[in-house]
Amino acid sequence: MSLLPPLPDAMRLFPIPLLRLTGLGLLLMLAACARPGAHHEESYVFGTRVEITTWGVEEAKATKAVGAVLREFDRLHRAIHAWEPSELTAVNSAIAQGRAATVSPELAGMLAEAKEMAARGDYLFDPAIGGLIGLWGFQNDHFEARLPAPEAVEKLLKAHPSMADVDVVGHQVSSRNPAVKIDLGGFAKGWALDRAVTILRANGVDNALVNIGGNLIALGSKDGTPWRVGIQHPRRGGALATLNLKDGEAIGTSGDYQRFFDLGGERYCHLLDPRSGRPARGTESLSILITAQKRAGTLSDASSKPAFIDAAHWRQRLKAYGIANALRVDARGNIEVTAAMARRVEFGPDLPKPRILD
Repeated sequence: MSLLPPLPDAMRLFPIPLLRLTGLGLLLMLAACARPGAHHEESYVFGTRVEITTWGVEEAKATKAVGAVLREFDRLHRAIHAWEPSELTAVNSAIAQGRAATVSPELAGMLAEAKEMAARGDYLFDPAIGGLIGLWGFQNDHFEARLPAPEAVEKLLKAHPSMADVDVVGHQVSSRNPAVKIDLGGFAKGWALDRAVTILRANGVDNALVNIGGNLIALGSKDGTPWRVGIQHPRRGGALATLNLKDGEAIGTSGDYQRFFDLGGERYCHLLDPRSGRPARGTESLSILITAQKRAGTLSDASSKPAFIDAAHWRQRLKAYGIANALRVDARGNIEVTAAMARRVEFGPDLPKPRILD
């Protein structure tokens, strides 16, 4: 859930107009950028690759709008960096010293929303476990294949840092638990998607597709046709399934193939279970579709984590967020899809028959 561990630079173009984002959870079915009406830009923010495609906007206008979004992403990234000096690290320092921190209205709003999202997921999504993320080495630009000291993990588990311990009152943030160390890596991409929508629309862009490392939101359409996107298979690569994304809809994917290390024949992913202090097991990938609604981007990011972590009760975890559309690949490669999602997706060839859940 940390912000910046880098992903391999594995993006490549296929001969057909298919842009594959290897390791990012989504495959974007886009027209070639030379086609009239399309404007496409890429960047690298939040420790992952970012893509923005607009449609039906003159080049100068599209360039200005996309530039404004990318600058906002960069600003947000620096403001809430989890380990380099930032407004967020100042909050964590104050909490460790037993002090309250005065924060910007923006960060106060983010923390209040993250706190509410964590509560809805029974704190399986919990940005307060930044200390645990650091112990596992995922708060580094280049993480290593190593296990943390068991006693250090146990000490943090006993301290039980949680967003339930964080108080946000006006512009004041405090915590009664000095073990709280906030990392918004499981929340920031979704927040940024919602910011992108606001900025693009303010700049006169009504048709666009924004992808931040596997979290994606659609505006309008592509020349009157819904945006066509694909969900990546967590082991085989290529498309597990494809679907049409409507105006205002968002997709979020959590997977054990995005940021991980292998050691002793076992895979350790960056999605940590706050109950055990260890990387979650039981799920290879879980993708959710958020229908058009307020804060769809933020919901697409934070709400997939509890379902990924609690493999035995993943559907109940999604219901807590009001989510009906989900596609899951379990640890054995079995594919499960909710009935609502099954009506939206087309599965790739040569795959095991998916289990459709009522």
